[in-house]
Amino acid sequence: MPVSLAPANTPVKIVKITAEDKIRKHLLELGITEGSQITLVSSTANGVIVIVKEGRLCLDGALARKILVA
Repeated sequence: MPVSLAPANTPVKIVKITAEDKIRKHLLELGITEGSQITLVSSTANGVIVIVKEGRLCLDGALARKILVA
């Protein structure tokens, strides 16, 4: 399921990132990689706020749909 549909305040594991290579590299620099854990704080139609390691990131809705979690 996309990270935007994950339950709030529950750690989930990133299973797959379906974005193009340039965006995947940028996400890697931010600490968002396949196999890592993130926590969804809030979700709207325009984007999501997630906790990655010890920081919070805001991702737009299109990118959030490309990050699949379990």
